[in-house]
This record gives sequence, C-alpha cells and structure tokens, in this order.
Amino acid sequence: MSNIENCTPQQLQRSFSLMKSLYNTNPAPSHAQRVDVLKQLKQNILHNEHEIYDAMKRDYGYRSEFDTLIADVLPSVAGINYAIKNLKKWMKPSKRHAGLMLAPSSVTVHYQPLGVVGVITPWNFPFYLALGPAAQALAAGNRVMIKMSEFTPNANAALRKVTKGLEEHIQIVEGEAEVGAAFSALPFDHLIFTGSSTVGKLVAKSAADNLTPITLELGGKSPTIIDKDIDINIAVDAVIVGKSVNSGQICVAPDYVFVPKQREREFINAFIQRYTEYHLNSEDSNTQTHIVSDRQYSRLMGFLEDAKAQGATIDAVKEIESDHGRRVYPHLISNLSSDMKILQEEIFGSILPILTYDDIEEVITYINDRPRPLALYIMSKNDQLINSFVTRTHSGGVAVNDTAMHVAADDAPFGGVGNSGMGHYHGYEGFLTFSKAKTVLRSSSWIPKNRFILKNRDFVFKTLRSLLLK
Repeated sequence: MSNIENCTPQQLQRSFSLMKSLYNTNPAPSHAQRVDVLKQLKQNILHNEHEIYDAMKRDYGYRSEFDTLIADVLPSVAGINYAIKNLKKWMKPSKRHAGLMLAPSSVTVHYQPLGVVGVITPWNFPFYLALGPAAQALAAGNRVMIKMSEFTPNANAALRKVTKGLEEHIQIVEGEAEVGAAFSALPFDHLIFTGSSTVGKLVAKSAADNLTPITLELGGKSPTIIDKDIDINIAVDAVIVGKSVNSGQICVAPDYVFVPKQREREFINAFIQRYTEYHLNSEDSNTQTHIVSDRQYSRLMGFLEDAKAQGATIDAVKEIESDHGRRVYPHLISNLSSDMKILQEEIFGSILPILTYDDIEEVITYINDRPRPLALYIMSKNDQLINSFVTRTHSGGVAVNDTAMHVAADDAPFGGVGNSGMGHYHGYEGFLTFSKAKTVLRSSSWIPKNRFILKNRDFVFKTLRSLLLK
C-alpha cells in the first residue's frame, strides 16, 4: 500500500476501509509494537530533517529554517520522545474504588485504541500539526489517516518520505476541497481538525452525520495585556517571539495588544527598536518568513489599507519591498476604531493592533464581550492581576511574561474553548483523547453475591439505605 497523491473520494474510501481492516487484525497492539512505530517515525523525521527545511522554503517562497526547526521539527520529535517515555504508564489499567454497593467486586479502567483516527492539517505548520496528533493517536494504538493542505505540496511530499515504511499505520492523502469534504465525512473513530473557525464548523457538521467524536483546534484573536509596571523590554521581547515565528502565521500568535494609555508610544518605539536589533541588524538578517501565498498576502494588505483609510496610525518595522517576495515585517497599528477589519477578524500575520486602557477592568470586559480566544498573554509581575485574568476570562491557555511557548508543554493539554475550539491533545490528555476509557467491573466467580441479593432484597435494601443515604 502507498500514500495517495491527488486522491479521489473513491480512493479515499478504499484507503479508509483498508486502515479499518488493518486495525481489526490487531485491535490492541502491545507496548513494544507501539514504541517500534514511534521510534521509526522519529528516525524518519531525523533522516529527512534537511529535506523538511527545503520543502518549507519552496512552499513559502522563503521560510526561516529556525521557524521550521522550532515549530515543526523539534516539537514533533519532542512529542514522540515524551510518548515513548510515558507510554507504559499511560497504557496501564487504573484501579478505581468500587464502593460499598459493589463490594467485593473490583473496578478498573482500561484504555483501548479507538480504531482509525483522521487528522486534517493546515498549511502553517504542516509537519507538527500532522505528526503531533498522529504520534499521540499511534501511541494510543490507532491507525491514522492525514489529510494534508493543498497549499503545501512540497511539505506533503516530504511528509510522505517521513512516513515511508509506516503505511500500514499512517496514510497521507492529498487533494482539493472535494477531497477534504469527503475526508471529514468518513466514519472515523475520532477526527481532529486544525484550521479556521469557519471551516471547523463545516467539518463538525460533516462529522456529526457519523456521530464521530471530534477535536477542533481553531484560533481567534488572542490578546496580550501589558501591565503598567512591567519592564517594557521584557514585554516587547515576549510579544516579538510570538509575533515573529512564521511571521505571525500561527494560531496562538498575539493578535492584539492592550497597553496603558501613557505607555503606548513607549511600547511601539521599543518594539521597532528591538525587532530591528534581533532580525535586521543580526548576523543572519534573512530571518523573516514570507507570507505563504498571494491570497494571504492580499488579505493582510487589505487590513492595512482599511486601517489607513479609517485614520489609523501605522508604524512599520520596515516598509514592504515589492522585490522581496511576500515578506511583510511587523506593522503596528494604533489610533484604532472598532469598525476596522483588524479588530474584527483574526489577523494571522505580521500586523499588530495596539489598544490602550486606563483601567484594567476595561480590558477584562473587552475580552469577555468577545469570542473566547485560543490564548491569552499577560505581561505582569502582579500576582493578583495575573490571577484576575486566569480566573475571570476564558481562553484555551494562558502564558505569563511569554507568548506561544505554552504550546510546547508536552505534559499539559492544549486546546481551545468556545469559538477557538473543543477538546485537546498533548501529554496524557492527548493519549486519553484518542483512547476509549473502558470501565471493567469484575465480580468473583465463587462468591454468590447476586444470589444473595436476589434472595434477600428486603435486607439489602434496608442495609444500603441506612449506610449510604446520609
């Protein structure tokens, strides 16, 4: 069997049937079998590392090797290593308290592979967002089918090499929108989608026809809050990290920043000065990943034109140069009005709106009045303020004095809430997402408990009532 390039819906159905059949031949792979698959996958990644860098450069026009290393290669390998290290513990049935009603029976919970897991991958991090959930599904004992983005053909070809020799465990499929729709309509045992909220809703509707359980990793407008007393350089450096990786084409990038009104210009000037120092005056000045496509580039230019037409102030780290491809350095937008597109849509690029506040309660109200974001970032040393945002706002995750890095926490779940997604993966929680937690009650074969209950219903009723209804 081989991975399917330019897949048709009919080929897709045959591939799914084959993966289902393979699962049925071995529905409970051993710890050793799962580890062997994960180790081979890891070795394939390492063997094809430089091809991965080259593929991403070709798909983007230019993509920094640092971005591919930090956001695609390293987390893929780290996730596999973490699963291998902890898999024996995760697979072990857990003992549970049976309680007086069930005495002297025992209760355990077994973690059973679901079957065939579908993974729908976007274009921004095609390796990690394919292999991250795939590795966890494989660790849980499943077979995996991955639908790659049609916008990253070179990355898709590299991923086929990464999964070579593992085709009985992972199938890579490619195709346009028709194939994507057919993929989400397959009766998977679990389906995970990473992408926009708009497409996520369509995927969820399609999966609902089969009652397929689904994990949605979406996005949204993730806010950053700058406290009045924080060192501005610490705050700026954290925002630059989250906004510069992949040129902001990342679901957890800081989408907009709240700064105290009196510190607005200080923040803008510090951002431009420090970004220039890190990315333009460094020994390697070719660090800026391009925008992935003409369509995405035009969308960002539309944000800038709309803001400018409505009177916004635009401070660019560096002006756009038409002879440098789709390279867009950060543009900080201030003097905003609520009608501007950059305050209504997820930016997903290197544009950063700056909002100001007098009272921190304004910020909490603003965030809570809008769809729940995938991430929220707080730049502060005030524990009380930090706790206010953690407890009084909803988001997929929170980072304090940092941005985006919480995604790299292998031992913690990652996922959205509300409009930014549902469900989660990573770590033990990811293993559980792709497993069926099956309760097993075991009663003794030599103690006639049921016979006693049937013959002494009155006594059992009165005894249990007096002991348990307190």
